[in-house]
Amino acid sequence: MKVKQQDGFSLLELLVALFVVVIITSLVTLSVNSGGKDIELDATVKSLADVSSYALDEAQLRGVDMGLLLEQVDNRGERIFRYRFVERTPRGWRDPEIEADIFAVRAFPARVELSLEMENTLVDLTGESQLVQAPSPEGEIMQPEPQVIFYSSGEMNVGIISLRLEQTGELLWTIEWDLVGRFTLLRRGETSEL
Repeated sequence: MKVKQQDGFSLLELLVALFVVVIITSLVTLSVNSGGKDIELDATVKSLADVSSYALDEAQLRGVDMGLLLEQVDNRGERIFRYRFVERTPRGWRDPEIEADIFAVRAFPARVELSLEMENTLVDLTGESQLVQAPSPEGEIMQPEPQVIFYSSGEMNVGIISLRLEQTGELLWTIEWDLVGRFTLLRRGETSEL
């Protein structure tokens, strides 16, 4: 009697193959997600430095002081830091009328702690004034005064932003700038190429 040979895979072979695919997919997802936060933070830091340089140039070209406003806000129960650019008007600080996409509000990834030191003094980013927006008599929304000012004369106030991992305090990035707007990015304390 001739035994008929079975074509295809058994149920056990399919389950083993599926198990291997699930494990490999989980490992790839884990590594991509943890690397994704690093990539997002790197991009945010470099964008902050680039747009700040651009804001200083715009301040000089237009003859209008620009500012960098750093804020700590609550995002669905989680504390995050974000930044925005504003311009000075005779009535106060407001969102820039030009280049809305370049000067849009940007946030740092969650679980990243930000500290700002201006001229050797630590600046409190948790104050109530950071979160208040007051309307002008004309109904225009005015912003709080920014911590970093790009003067139309081509100068800015000197400062350092440090970004640390919230849970461990590990230094992730340092952004330093001088009086004439030269930015230095230091990843984990080491000089980084722009």
